Amino acid sequence: MSLGSKIAWDDTVLPFQLDRSDVRGRAVRLDGVLDQILAQHDYPPAIERLVAEAALLTALIGPAIKLRWKLSLQIRGDGAARLVATDYYAPETEGAPGRIRAYASFDPERVHPDGDAFSQVGHGYFAILIDQGKGTTPYSGLTPIAGSSLADCAQTYFAQSEQLPTRFALTFGKEPDGWRAGGVMLQKMPGVPPRQNDEGGSGDNGLLSADDLLADANELESWSRANALLETVREDELIGPEIQPTQMLVRLFDEEVPRVFDPLSVQFGCTCSEERVRHSLSIYSQKDLAHMTTDQGIVTADCQFCGAHYEFDPTTLGFEAEEARRAGN
Repeated sequence: MSLGSKIAWDDTVLPFQLDRSDVRGRAVRLDGVLDQILAQHDYPPAIERLVAEAALLTALIGPAIKLRWKLSLQIRGDGAARLVATDYYAPETEGAPGRIRAYASFDPERVHPDGDAFSQVGHGYFAILIDQGKGTTPYSGLTPIAGSSLADCAQTYFAQSEQLPTRFALTFGKEPDGWRAGGVMLQKMPGVPPRQNDEGGSGDNGLLSADDLLADANELESWSRANALLETVREDELIGPEIQPTQMLVRLFDEEVPRVFDPLSVQFGCTCSEERVRHSLSIYSQKDLAHMTTDQGIVTADCQFCGAHYEFDPTTLGFEAEEARRAGN
C-alpha cells in the first residue's frame, strides 16, 4: 500500500514496519467506536478515561492475533475502579472489521473527582488473555499494576511476559462532537539468534563473535532511536483529523523507511445473546434461581458491555432445565 493513499482513518488500525530499524508497529484512531462504548454507561470522567485508554490499548494489541481469536484485557485493582475489562474479536473473514467492547466496574463513593484516572485503580494486576476457540487452551499472562498509566502496565507486561520491548504513545479526550483517541505502538521484532557451533556455543569457544556483538549493538541503537523519535509525536498527529496516520509516520520515521500494510477497520461489537445468557445461568440450581427471581416472577440479566436487558422464566433455567432441554434434543 502506498504511503500516499487516502482512506477514512477514523476507527482504523494501520500496521506498519520500520525497515531500517527492525521495528514493527500499529497506529490507531478511534472515535465512533469509543463513543458507542462509553455511551452504554454514565461513568464519572476519571472512569471514562480509564475505559478509553483500555479500549485504545486493546485496538493496538488486538490485531496481532489471527482470525477468529479473541483477546481480552483485564485491569483489576483495590481502588475505586475494581475492574476494567475489554474484548477484541478478530475479523471472522478477510476484510471484515475487528470488534471491540469494554466496560468498568467501580465504586462511585470512592471515585476521587479531582484525581487522575490511573490513581483510581490502586494496587492490582494488568492481564492479557487470548482465547483461540474451541479445542484450545486459553492463554493468560499478568503483571502487577505499575507506572503511571495503563500504557506503562502494558509495556511492562510485554517486557516481562513476552520478552518483547514495546512502547506506546497515546492521547484521548472528549470533544464537543464526541470522543477522539489515537495512539502508536512500537515493538522490537524478535532478532535472529546467534549461529550455533557444533558444541552449542556461539562462534569460537562458545563466545559471541565480534559480528554478533556489533549486530546486538546496532539493534539496541535502532530501538533506542525509534523510541526517541516516537517521543516527538504531537497530539494532532495522533488524533487528526487534518493529519493522516501515513503523514505522521513519514514525519516521525522518514529515515527509518516506514512501510505500511493494509488498514483494518474496527467497530463496536458485543457477542451477548439470549442463548448465551441462558447458558451462563444453567449452572444454578432452582434454589439459587429462587433468590434471583423478582417479585414479578422473572429472572433478569443485563449485559455490562452493551446494556442489553434479558428476562427469563426461572422454570426454564438452571442445570435441571438444561439437562431436560438436551434430553429433548
